[in-house]
Amino acid sequence: MLKIIDRYIMKKYLSTFVFTVAIFCVVIVIFDISEKIDDFNKYGATMTQVFFQYYALGSLPFFINMLTPLFNFIAVIFFTSKMADQTEIVPILSGGMSFNRLLRPYMICAGLIFAMTLISNIYVIPYTNKYKVNFENVYVKPNKVSTTSSSIHMQVDSNTYVYMGSFDTKSKVGYNFSLEKFDGDKMIEKLMAERVTWDSVASKWSLHTFTNREINGFKEKMLSGEKRDTTLDMRPQDFESYENVFTTMDQKELNERISKEEVRGTGMMNELLLEKYKRIINPFSAFILTLIGVSLSSKKVRGGIGLSLGLGIGLSCIYIVLERFSSMFSIKGGLDPLISVLIPNVIFLILSFYLLKKAPK
Repeated sequence: MLKIIDRYIMKKYLSTFVFTVAIFCVVIVIFDISEKIDDFNKYGATMTQVFFQYYALGSLPFFINMLTPLFNFIAVIFFTSKMADQTEIVPILSGGMSFNRLLRPYMICAGLIFAMTLISNIYVIPYTNKYKVNFENVYVKPNKVSTTSSSIHMQVDSNTYVYMGSFDTKSKVGYNFSLEKFDGDKMIEKLMAERVTWDSVASKWSLHTFTNREINGFKEKMLSGEKRDTTLDMRPQDFESYENVFTTMDQKELNERISKEEVRGTGMMNELLLEKYKRIINPFSAFILTLIGVSLSSKKVRGGIGLSLGLGIGLSCIYIVLERFSSMFSIKGGLDPLISVLIPNVIFLILSFYLLKKAPK
């Protein structure tokens, strides 16, 4: 059963969290639009597109989701420090309530934020990221988007390998195509074409100026022609290389891409697994940072709210930096994606237990 003090703390927690998110949203939009206003004007984006398509549907959900640990931590630090400064915490503990019991309303609110973040990561953010990425690719950095991939090596299935000299995801045309099929360690077929195009209506590939060589022991069969249609387990989107492409995939698409990557081995597995683990594990930071926030700010200190708030913002920044560094080590350095996602959370979990022991009883 929730008591009056529980409802009081929960009301302060959630109202401060919402207020913090609102303030930061205004700041984010102001700074972001001042940085990109020249690009918006240069590439012809209207104000309606900027505010509704880019910010409301794309950019703001992305930033709110990314910075939720920061918002949550600042909210807990702010209102708990204020309660301690106004001598509200001491009477609660002196009245017989243990510190662990005091944590109950905090953990309930942290659970609500955890659920909200987890649901957003899986069901909302991938779709809003599509608005963000598509808008940026047209009106912010169209010249920086790579539509051409070169020297593509892909394993389509356990026996089939594909090579393309280059492929343009915009025109869906590839050049210097080669397909090799093996039976064990013996090649049984090699198909080559000067050009390959994707037929989106029929969902198949068209080979232009092709040569097909079939090998059966010492016997070979050669066939050539101007055009041939074929079905392969690959799509043009498999070659997309623009920034944050995996963040726009829903959970089903992400799992399917991971399954294909296990066979193909194109070098994107760490990025795929990193995105998957982040969506599931990072929401737990709501509990971890709440524990740290309460432990740090529940004691009245000489520096007042400002000292606790500054320390909280500093720790939040350290958490975000750790998360970014560990992600880069996974993508560029080969660190296991699961370990990469766990590193900042485990470090701060240990810190939360340490601070919990030092908290006032």
